[in-house]
Amino acid sequence: MSVESIAAVAGIDAAAAECADAGPTLVRTKAEVRAWVAARRAAGQRVGLVPTMGFLHEGHLSLVDRARELADVVAMSIFVNPLQFGPTEDLERYPRDLERDLEMAAGRGTALVFAPSAAEMYPEGEPRVSVLPDEEIGGRLDGGSRPGHFRGVLTVVAKLFGIFTPDVAVFGQKDWQQATLIARMAADLDMPVRVEVAPIVREADGLAMSSRNAYLSTEERQAAVCLSRALCKAERLFRCGERAVAPLLALVTAELQREPLAKVEYVKLCDADSLADIDEIDESALLAVAVRLGKARLIDNRVLKH
Repeated sequence: MSVESIAAVAGIDAAAAECADAGPTLVRTKAEVRAWVAARRAAGQRVGLVPTMGFLHEGHLSLVDRARELADVVAMSIFVNPLQFGPTEDLERYPRDLERDLEMAAGRGTALVFAPSAAEMYPEGEPRVSVLPDEEIGGRLDGGSRPGHFRGVLTVVAKLFGIFTPDVAVFGQKDWQQATLIARMAADLDMPVRVEVAPIVREADGLAMSSRNAYLSTEERQAAVCLSRALCKAERLFRCGERAVAPLLALVTAELQREPLAKVEYVKLCDADSLADIDEIDESALLAVAVRLGKARLIDNRVLKH
């Protein structure tokens, strides 16, 4: 079958697929994705994947930029994955705007957007087989606060890797624990994909970009800067020579608690690779925080290196 014939199976015009100005092709089924990937591979192209839950911002688009540096063509998935939400979490009110997302993805050269329904991803409902995270890594930080969350994340990412068979997949540093678990899954299960982690993208005042920032009121938005401010102060102390964990954690906790609207969920300083607790920073460590502000749960981090 020719490249043009394979592309036609997915409803893709071969010429338009090569034209950046045409914007991304929107597909809804796994069969369409696989036909598109087959066409790209037949053309000798490397495929990059950026998995998202949509309601895009500049942070997501920076992942597309990085994927385009590592691959010939970039696809994005937009899927609010019910498996990673707990019963009292924000699945139903998670922000969604597919038309806006397609416009933003087009501006960065995304070639394909896969926006499936839950029925397409989980045709029999709750999957009977899923990917369970390593308890040592998955049970810490967000894993301790959101039971079952990383099972849902790893299961959907494993499915996306199976659907796209990408050469590279790019994730954001803001979700450091998630990216660490995905990289471990890919290595342990011999998935032939390079897992790349791109830096956090921040607003002008330092707040890490997040789709959940949309939940913040004007007052809460102003208060949310306490996360990055606290991390910056700790990083400065680290740069001045502090290596003991206790004073760094005390500084961050005190700074967060100065903000009356912020409800601190955790402040952790751990090994950047294993996420194990440490008493002193040796080579590199992850300083991570989770804070609730109104309806929003926000996370942020800094990697502290010598």
